[in-house]
Amino acid sequence: MANVSIPARMPLSVRLLAISLCFTALSLAGGTAAAQTGKAGSKASASAGFDMDAFNNASDSPLLKNGSKGAAVARAQILLDRAWFSCGEIDGRYAANMQRMVKAYQTARGLKVTGTVTAETWKSLREDGTPLLTRYTVTEKDAAGPYEKTPADMGERAKMKALVFESADEALAEKFHTSISYLKQLNSGRKVEAGKEIVVPNVSGTSAPVKAASIQIDKSERVLYVLDAEKRPVAGFPISIGNEKNDPLPIGLLAIKNEVKNPSFTYNPKLLKSAPKDAQKVEIAPGPNNPVGSIWLGLTKPHWGIHGTSNPSNVGHSETNGCIHLTNWDAERLSTLAKAGFKVDVKL
Repeated sequence: MANVSIPARMPLSVRLLAISLCFTALSLAGGTAAAQTGKAGSKASASAGFDMDAFNNASDSPLLKNGSKGAAVARAQILLDRAWFSCGEIDGRYAANMQRMVKAYQTARGLKVTGTVTAETWKSLREDGTPLLTRYTVTEKDAAGPYEKTPADMGERAKMKALVFESADEALAEKFHTSISYLKQLNSGRKVEAGKEIVVPNVSGTSAPVKAASIQIDKSERVLYVLDAEKRPVAGFPISIGNEKNDPLPIGLLAIKNEVKNPSFTYNPKLLKSAPKDAQKVEIAPGPNNPVGSIWLGLTKPHWGIHGTSNPSNVGHSETNGCIHLTNWDAERLSTLAKAGFKVDVKL
């Protein structure tokens, strides 16, 4: 709403009336009814401090590039995520992961490949037409957990019955493909409580690509592409790759040999040069904060796999101790496309 200026020379009684009317208008603009989970809601209440309608209804098409920030970036990230070209965490910041996914999306849609969100790219993304933010009612399970701090020491982790999320904030951020800080920003930092509605990215209910035929891994770009039979990308995900000095991922063809949902993890210090000298071989229980996350796609190269991670913010930005890391939600989506026997072509 535009700023309203009340002239200082106006009589006091008239000024008070004008101010009263302004506050009444603001109150009417902020009052809304609650939306159903998974459907577009109306404007967030004044106490929420966030205008969901303004976010959803924005029709501007600004040029977005590396370093851009704000609501327009978040809108593009949500649209890319819904198209299965994931930027990793939705956070309203245009960084390397997003630039890579914009290029992949432009290639897949036959657009001019610029690595920036152009007017042409906006037009293609907006063919989706789904409201980009929605409201979600926090359940008793969301609020209650169980939640438990993940210790740094592998020996201590081995004592845990499950590697669960550390907090409700972390669990909900993963559920809606966003960073914890951005989820809090959308909700003005309000505490997560059962029965309360929160504003979240609308990333559920998307249709998976139906023509997946193989996987291509671009080591230099840190991107995993799902290709169709004509070698065109139908999905893309940012990745982190293991230490190339210790056990490099070979260039050429591999294949997926198995899939394990909710895997446990065998910590073997003999396979990790960075492991403490006194470290012992231990088994880490399953869970989303397990070192291999919530899904494992084993490769024909021994000890290597494509899997989730407990640190989604690091994906695409850091080196790992081994294997190919995706966010848990991207690894789970990939597993719906790539089955045992899928060819994996590794390129520089």
